[in-house]
Amino acid sequence: MPQHDNPDRRLVLRRMAKTVAAVAGTAVAARAYAQDALLQSMIEQNLRSDFGQGFDAASRTIHMPKASLPTLSPATVQHTEQAIQAFDGIVARGGWPDVPRADRMRLGNRNPGIALLRRRLTASGDLDASAGVSEIYDSYVDAAVRRFQARHGLTVDGVVREQTLKALNVPAQVRLAQLRTNLVRLRSMSGNLGNRFVVCNIPAAQIEAIENGVAVSRHTAVVGKPDRPSPDINSRIVEVNFNPFWTVPASIVRKDLIPKMQEEPDYLTTNKIRIYDPKGNELTPAQINWYSEEATNYMFKQDPGDHNSLGSIRINFPSRHGVYMHDTPSKNLFGEDFRFHSSGCVRVQNVRELVNWLLVETPKWSRTEIDAAIKSGERLDARISRPVPLYWVYVTAWATPDGVVQFRDDIYARDGAGPVVSTKRG
Repeated sequence: MPQHDNPDRRLVLRRMAKTVAAVAGTAVAARAYAQDALLQSMIEQNLRSDFGQGFDAASRTIHMPKASLPTLSPATVQHTEQAIQAFDGIVARGGWPDVPRADRMRLGNRNPGIALLRRRLTASGDLDASAGVSEIYDSYVDAAVRRFQARHGLTVDGVVREQTLKALNVPAQVRLAQLRTNLVRLRSMSGNLGNRFVVCNIPAAQIEAIENGVAVSRHTAVVGKPDRPSPDINSRIVEVNFNPFWTVPASIVRKDLIPKMQEEPDYLTTNKIRIYDPKGNELTPAQINWYSEEATNYMFKQDPGDHNSLGSIRINFPSRHGVYMHDTPSKNLFGEDFRFHSSGCVRVQNVRELVNWLLVETPKWSRTEIDAAIKSGERLDARISRPVPLYWVYVTAWATPDGVVQFRDDIYARDGAGPVVSTKRG
């Protein structure tokens, strides 16, 4: 029988043909997928480029915040004044609409409320008016929401969750009032702050190291609870303590330690907190009546180490409030939108970077020596050769030279606008 008439061979060839077709189809599909992915990437790059160039009309001055611009600078006053004029116009035009609560406010979804979201973002200049008012949550809306979140100190993920929705629905006239209130504060702080200084903006829960008018580093912070607020501070950083003891303030002994010991009798032992009487004698927890105020007569001191509430570093400055800045073992708190958990002191994320900057002019305290001091576990102090000015301020609304208007929650209710501008939960 001729070879080409072999039925077994024909069967094998048919199977091979199918396999080749399948592989070819897969390859074509893969190329198509890659081309689509490349096209999508190009579109996104173009969009990012377009967003960087600004928008038409009122939105042309709105960009993502520029990281190098400090909150406090002589230019902040001028640009906040300009922001007030812009918000006067927004309010005169009727402000912006409320955005309804919806389950699907994220990229790729369709929802009737997205049309209102578009109108809201367009009114505040976060979305180009030419993007339209459809019900689709496209990449333009996603980018606008991210910009809005960045301007309000929220997690930048492009999704309208509860806190973003609350911030969106703060009325325009309330935001205008915030700007006017904070302009007074900013004017009072517009003098010569120095060439090198540190600012902690309490409502923003953020620290900036400023050098020659540039924010050379930013640090997420955890600041005082609403019922134990961090105070306004005008001081100078004079010293850094490595592997510090923590002497528990009497207010925390009364408010926290006594109730804690009533619930957990082993709390002090577990957390390596020692008790000393006025003569310096160490006592045991069992020697104290925890159902009275007796404990307030003693000193409580926590040993250095990973468990220490101050972490591995404390930054000292003169203050009648007895507060300071420090590291913390509870680093998970830095990832929250609501970072108001302390009893008045300020916890600093990436505190080693800030300390390295503070000690850069101090002999024998290079980054290597700082790391070695922390690793040693020994109690060591570094006196700063030239004390660095420090300002803890309360600014909930401001504008910077990049044209971005920033807002933060009035967490201590000092703006006089009521709870409507406190959008985050405690």
